[in-house]
Amino acid sequence: MQRVRIEDDKATPRRERIAASELEKYVRQTPNKRLLGTNFYVWLYEQADSARDNGWNNWKRRVGEAPVLFDLSLTERSVQNLKVYMDSKGFFSSRATCEVDTVSRRRRAKVTFRNFQGAPYRIDTVSYEFQDHSLSPLILSDTAGTLLHAGDVFDVSVLDAERERITARLREQGYYNFSVSNILFRADTLTGDNRVKLRMVVRQNLTGYDDRGRPRTEDNRVYRIDRINVFPDYDPAAFRTDTALLSRLDTIHYRGLNVVSEKRPALRPAVLRQAIPLYPGYLYDASQVNRTYSDLMALGYFRSAKISFEERPQGADSADFVPFPAASPTDTAARSSVREGYLTCNILCTPTLRQSFKVDLEGSTTSSFYGLKATLGYQNRNIFRGAESFDVSFTAGYEFMKAPDAKKKRATEFGITTGLTFPRFLLPWRTGRQRSVVQPRTKVELSVNFQDRPYYRRTLSSAGIAYMWSNNRYSSFSLRPVDINVVNVRDLDVSFLMVDNPDSEGEELTPNRYLLESFNTQFIGGLSFGYSYNNQRRNLNGNATNIRFNLETAGNLIDGVEHLFFSPSKSDKPYYTIFGIPYAQYFRTDLSVSRKIMLGGVTALVGHIYGGVAMAYGNSSSVPFDRQFYCGGSNGMRGWTPRTLGQGSVPDPHGSFPVQTGDVKLEANLELRFPVWGIVHGATFFDLGNVWYIRQNPSEYSDDAVFHFDRFYKQLGFNTGLGLRFDIKFAVLRLDWGIQLHNPNNPAGERWIHDFKWKNTALNFGVGYPF
Repeated sequence: MQRVRIEDDKATPRRERIAASELEKYVRQTPNKRLLGTNFYVWLYEQADSARDNGWNNWKRRVGEAPVLFDLSLTERSVQNLKVYMDSKGFFSSRATCEVDTVSRRRRAKVTFRNFQGAPYRIDTVSYEFQDHSLSPLILSDTAGTLLHAGDVFDVSVLDAERERITARLREQGYYNFSVSNILFRADTLTGDNRVKLRMVVRQNLTGYDDRGRPRTEDNRVYRIDRINVFPDYDPAAFRTDTALLSRLDTIHYRGLNVVSEKRPALRPAVLRQAIPLYPGYLYDASQVNRTYSDLMALGYFRSAKISFEERPQGADSADFVPFPAASPTDTAARSSVREGYLTCNILCTPTLRQSFKVDLEGSTTSSFYGLKATLGYQNRNIFRGAESFDVSFTAGYEFMKAPDAKKKRATEFGITTGLTFPRFLLPWRTGRQRSVVQPRTKVELSVNFQDRPYYRRTLSSAGIAYMWSNNRYSSFSLRPVDINVVNVRDLDVSFLMVDNPDSEGEELTPNRYLLESFNTQFIGGLSFGYSYNNQRRNLNGNATNIRFNLETAGNLIDGVEHLFFSPSKSDKPYYTIFGIPYAQYFRTDLSVSRKIMLGGVTALVGHIYGGVAMAYGNSSSVPFDRQFYCGGSNGMRGWTPRTLGQGSVPDPHGSFPVQTGDVKLEANLELRFPVWGIVHGATFFDLGNVWYIRQNPSEYSDDAVFHFDRFYKQLGFNTGLGLRFDIKFAVLRLDWGIQLHNPNNPAGERWIHDFKWKNTALNFGVGYPF
C-alpha cells in the first residue's frame, strides 16, 4: 500500500498548493494493479508454471503482473524526486519524508510519503538583459502577452512556457535558428521575504568555437526562403537504395515551386501550389510551415509529409541587412537592422494508397426485434490528378420482428451513395487565399436509398453540394447551399395507420394528420449549416470538449417564387407543388455538447447533452419523417432500439413496427469508461431522454405526446447498462447492453421498472464511441 499526503499549511492558499495526485507521478515504485479490490493480476501471474514455456503459461505471465517487491533505494529516490519537484514549483522551503510500516502478518509494506510545502516564493520584479540588442524591440513590444507577473508564484514550468512563447513568436518573424536555449533566466532569492528578482537574458546565436575552444557568437539572423523543392512521390526506401535515382529525376518549375519527380507527378503542380503557402523571397515563418504540413495532409492523398530546411552557406551576400524599428526613439542600444540569411526548403511527400475499401457493421436486438446493417465502401483519393477524392458506398440492412402478433415481420433496405470531394472551393467566381480559411473542400453528393418496410415502400433520392473548412484551432464549418431530397412513398398499407376505436369496437384510420402527412411523397429543397468544435486532437489522453451545432431550413426560396409568380391549384389541395410534388417547408436545429474528464491514464468520465427542435410551417403541416427526431439505438437511449421510445407519455404507442418520432428531442448521457484487459475496455452508462410533438392538436393526437415545460421532465425515459469496447487501433467496436429503468410509455403506475425482464433490455452494436 502506498499513499502521498499533503500536510496542511494554512500559510499557503489551497488553490496554490500542489495536489497529491500531481506528486504521485514522481514516486518511483507503484503497487500492483488490482481488479475489483483483489490482487487478480498477481494471482494470475503466480499461476504460471515456471518450469513450462508454452502458450498458456506465457499468456498468464503476459496478462498477469509480477509482485512488486519493496525497494528502499527506490523509496529514497522518490523522496528526492518529490523535493526537487516542489522546488521547481517555487516551494523552496518544502520538505519530503517517508514512513514505512512493515508490521503486517501478510508481509506487506505500507509506505506513506509526507510532503510539507511551506510558503511559496513569489516573483518580485522582472527585468531584461539583451546580449542581442536587435531583439530588444521585438520582445519588449510584446510584454503585454508575457506569462510572468509580479506576485505570481515562482514556477519553473511557467518560465519554460514563457521561453517557448517568445521563441515561437520570433520564429514566425524570420528567426529560423532561434531556440529556447537562446533565453535563460537568472533568479535572485537573496532579497528575503520569499521574493525572487527575475532577470531574462536573451543571448546571441552560437556559431561555433575558435581554435582555443572559446565560443563564437553573433546577433541572430533573419532568414528568407531561397528555393522550394517539392518531391510529391518521395519513396524513402528508393532514395536510400537506388544510387542512380537522382540522375533520373526531372524538375517542373511552377510559380515558385520546383516539383521534382522521376516521372510525371501524380498530382498537378497547381494543386501543390494551392496547398503550399510558401514562396521564394518570403521571410521564414514557422506558423506557415505548420500550415503547409496541415494543408498537404488535408489533401487526403499523402501518407506522410516532411518539411526540412537547409541553410545556404554564408557568402558575400551574408552582409545584407533587413531594417527593423527600434523599441523607442531614445533606445540607442537597439540596432535598427539585422543580418539576413537564406534557406532552401525541401518538402518530401509520400503518397498513400490511391484506392481503398472499408466495411462497417451495425446491429441491435431486443426480445422482440433485431436488425443488422452493413456498408461496403470504395475510395479513390486522386481520381483526376488533383487530389479529388471519389467515394462510393453500398448499404444493405435487414430488420426482423420476432413478436408473434406482428402481421409483417421483415424489412429491408438498399442504398448507394457517391461523393466527389475537391480540396478547394468550387465557386463561379475567382477567390484569393484566405488566411483564416484552412483546408477548404467542396463535396458533391448523389444518393439513392430504397426501403421496403412491412407497411410501405420508399425511395429516397438526394443531391447536394457542400463547402467545408476549418480554422487554425479546433473549429470546423460546413455549408450546404444546395440540398435536394425527393421522398417517394408508395404501396402504403393503410392498416399500418389504423388504431382501435372504442366506440365502434373496431379499427379506423388514425386521426393523427401529422403522422399521415409525414408519409406523403415530398420534395425537400433547402440549405443547411453545421459547426463543430473538438479539441481532442490537441489533448490526446486528456480532457476534451466536443460541440456540434446544425441548422437547416427547407422550402423558403421555392415558396417565395411560387407565391410571387403562381397561385395555388384550384383543386382541393391547399398547397403548392414543384414538378407535381408537394414541397416541404420547415426549419430544424440541434445542439450536442460532450465533455470527457480523464480520471486516470485510461479511465474517463464522459457527459453528453443533446437538444433538438423542428417545426413545419407554410406549405407543410408536418416535418418530413426522415428529418424528425427519434430515441433509442447504439448512440442514444441504449435501453431501447431505434424509434421505440416516445412520444412523451403516450401509453403503449408501439405498433408492429417502430416509428416513434417527434419534433422535439432532449437527451443526456453519462458514461464511465475504464480498461479491462489489453484492447478490451469496459463502460457503464446512464441515459435519459424522449421525443415529443411541438404543437398541440387534440383532434389528431393525445396531449401526452406534446412537449410542455411544466411536465416534460416526468416523461423522460431512464436506462442504465454495461458495455464492452474493442480498441483495434483503426476503429473501436462497441457492444452495449441497456436496461430500462423508467418507461414513460407504460401505463401510469407501471412506469418505474422494478423486476428484470428481457423485453425491457436492448443489445446494441456499433462502431466508434457514441459521443
